[in-house]
Order: sequence, then structure tokens, then C-alpha cells
Amino acid sequence: MNFTQPIPLSLYVHYPWCVQKCPYCDFNSHTLKPEIDEGPYIDALITQLEQTLPMIWGRPIHSIFFGGGTPSLISEAGLNRFMSQARALLGFGPEIEITLEANPGTVDFEKFAGFHQAGINRLSMGIQSFEDEKLKALGRIHSAEEAHRAIEAAQSAGFDNFNLDLMFALPNQSIEQAIADIDQAIAFKPPHLSHYQLTLEPNTPFYKNPPVLPEDDLAWEMQLACQEQIANAGYSHYEVSGYAQAGRECRHNINYWQFGDYIGLGAGAHGKITSPPEGKIWRTQMPASPGGYVAEMLRSNPGRTQLVSDSDASFEFMLNTLRLQDGFDLDLFALRTGLKLSDIEPQLKQMMDNGWANIAANKLTLTTQGKHYLNDVVSLFL
Repeated sequence: MNFTQPIPLSLYVHYPWCVQKCPYCDFNSHTLKPEIDEGPYIDALITQLEQTLPMIWGRPIHSIFFGGGTPSLISEAGLNRFMSQARALLGFGPEIEITLEANPGTVDFEKFAGFHQAGINRLSMGIQSFEDEKLKALGRIHSAEEAHRAIEAAQSAGFDNFNLDLMFALPNQSIEQAIADIDQAIAFKPPHLSHYQLTLEPNTPFYKNPPVLPEDDLAWEMQLACQEQIANAGYSHYEVSGYAQAGRECRHNINYWQFGDYIGLGAGAHGKITSPPEGKIWRTQMPASPGGYVAEMLRSNPGRTQLVSDSDASFEFMLNTLRLQDGFDLDLFALRTGLKLSDIEPQLKQMMDNGWANIAANKLTLTTQGKHYLNDVVSLFL
């Protein structure tokens, strides 16, 4: 692998606890119990960051994302302590994007104000629906009224950059109900919307005891109707499930989709770090359980590190970049994988022959058919 340009670097921080785990969720999350002390976990995050510094020394951080779990459960003191240490160790640029995921049932004006003061400048709120019946079916802890109050509280606390998460094809949901959710979200003028279909993931309660969901044809009609409503409100569809006002795309997620580097801190977190002098890409993975993660950090164990092969780099690059609705510049392949474009010419030719992609002005974009068969397209690179 030969890298000729610096690769953008982001930081992901995983907060693993929730008030309760939603029945559709397959993320690494755990129920927060009264006896759990977040202090040792914050210590472990800082320790891991310190251990990571030799791998990324001198590289600026472009974005930070607190995911989970429910990061809005973090205490103000804990967040401030981590942010102070991260700022001292890494140095933050003036334009850095710092996002924190928030559950409407765990926040109020005071907490949002504390987040804002700590340096958080973007929120991602898990609304999912504005209908109480649907929220109950999803196992969410908040009501529609609390969702409205949380958005208003965030705006009042100074957040002008925020995302609202919405789901569709919910149990017994009609097209009209899905569009109503979109309309209520747009009324708050969020700079960013995430809109994705409820899926039944293995090892979740919904997978074992599935609810009654709309048929595939209805779900497709629902998606198209909602996309039209979102487009009519002036949002660009820039990623499979991402919609943004002009210039308000999530910079952190774009770095993922463009196969940039990111440090993954916390229980179960994954990372990707490129070493240009070595001509190598490394994947990192931390223990999944919060207790196991803290114990490993106490032993100064850096977690599992794995070298990314040439074939894996090609596959992962395509898996990510093809999520972008406008495709990618062909030069980006060499810049981010360190490989030659000629290495994947057979697969590119197959994409073109199948009518799945177009190449023009040195840019590859998927056709409508290619987007519909995205899994098949990506499988060409396995």
C-alpha cells in the first residue's frame, strides 16, 4: 500500500448504557443500573486515548461523535472531564464538529445547556416517531410530547446544528402516518434528517418475536413518499439514509463513508487507523462489555489490532463509499486504500456491464438499479 496524502481522522466515543434496551436494537448497549459508576469508564476512555497517541501523533481531529447506548445519560462532570483531557491530548481545531446522540427521554434544557458549554456543537436526537402508539411499540422511553419538548429545549440551549432520527415501516404504520412524522420533524427546521427503515436484526427481541410490519411493497411506497416530502422541503439526499440542508451534512459520517480514519474509544468500539510510513491500515476493536473494557484498560491492554489486507481494503472502501448518493471520485480509491485503481478494474467493468454504475468525469456513481442492488454490487469486491 502506498499513501500519498494525509487521511482525515475522526474520533468515536462509545457510551454503552441506556435506561432500557429497545427491542429492535442490536448495538452494544446495556441497561444502566443505579450501582454503576461511570467514573472508571471515563478513566478508561482517557487511558485508551493516551495509548492511541503514538499511532496518530500530529494528526488533527476533524470530528468527534459520542454514540451508544445513550450518551445523553453521561454526567456533566464526566463529559467535561473527558473533553478537557481530549482537548489537551489532541488539540481541537476551531471548526471541529462534535456530535452527541441524545434520547429525548433523558434530557432537559439544563442538560442541553451543559452539553453546549462542554463543547458539544451538534446533537443527534433519536426521535424515531412523533406518534405515542408507535413509540410504545418500539419500546422507546419517551413520548411524542417529550420529543417536541426535547427539540425545543435543544434549540433554546443554543444548538442550531442537529439531526433528527426517524424510522419508517413501523408496526402497523400507514403511509399517511409516516409522512406525518416527516412533516412534524421538518416543522422544527432541523439542518439534518436521518430516515431509515425498521429492520429485524438477529439477537434482538424483535427478531425472536417479530411485530406485524408493513409488507415490502408498502414499505417501498412509504420510503418513496417520505423521500419526496423531504426533498420538497429543500433537503438533499446525500447518503442512503441521510438528508441535509445545504452545507449541513454530517462531517463525521462523511469521513466514514469516504473511508477516512477514526479512533474508536470505549466498550465494543472499532477503529481504523492508517500508517502511511508502514504502508498499512490497522483495525482496532475493544472488548464489548463495559466491565471487561475497563479491566483491559487498567492492564494497559490496547485491545485487538488487525492488519487490513488489500482485498479487505477494497471491499471496505466500496462498502462505505457506495452509500454516498453522488458516488466518489476515482482518485479517492488510491488515496484512501493505498492501492491502484487497476487492482479493481475487473469489478468496475462488471458493475458497468450489469448496468449498476456509470463513470464520467473521473467519478463513479451508481445507477438507480445499482442502488437497488447495492448488496450485490458490494459483493463483487469480496
